[in-house]
Amino acid sequence: MNDKILIADDEKGVVEMLKSYFEMQSFQVYTAFNGKDALRQATHNPDLVLLDINMPDMDGLTVCEKIRDYISCPILFLTARIETADKIKGFQAGADDYIVKPFDIDELGARVAAHLRRESRKQEQTVFRFFSDMVIDYSKREVAIKETIIPLTRREFDIVELLSVNAGQVFDREHIYEIVWGIDGDGSSDTVMEHIRKIRSKLAAVSLHSYIETVWGIGYKWNG
Repeated sequence: MNDKILIADDEKGVVEMLKSYFEMQSFQVYTAFNGKDALRQATHNPDLVLLDINMPDMDGLTVCEKIRDYISCPILFLTARIETADKIKGFQAGADDYIVKPFDIDELGARVAAHLRRESRKQEQTVFRFFSDMVIDYSKREVAIKETIIPLTRREFDIVELLSVNAGQVFDREHIYEIVWGIDGDGSSDTVMEHIRKIRSKLAAVSLHSYIETVWGIGYKWNG
């Protein structure tokens, strides 16, 4: 089955160019020219979303926040903004990558292919692991404690997955950011600290066990 891609941008020329390019790559392409249309098209469960930040009636950040809890596919922002603060906002909203306009279309295609390969590898996992009163289903990307599903975001689960698969190994914030957000990420490693704070809060609501341990002056490790 062909991969499905959603392209949302208010510049019709950009949308048509990308639509033509990805259809030549055998993608099934859905398009939108504003935020509301993007929400409607997201119901097609795309395998990847290319999402412009500056769109009328609803910007890309808002669209990303609204759909992230319902679709787990990679979301790549298309934007002319390059400020670090803007990128951090995007990552916190649930984005996976930034493509800065003007972009090279072949480089964009390569990034899309890389994200889809990463998703394919994750879907092939069928591993369960048990830690104290927790079970992690890596194939379903679910964490449960005492049969209660913990509502983790995509990035939060990625951090839990990284630490738990490498239980006992210490990761500093920069290393976690590089692995989870990618080497091209221009955000701050402080984002990792904020995500871990949220993970701990969600786990603490149902368990007294401290699963993520801070190694002061170094980073974090999994305490199963």
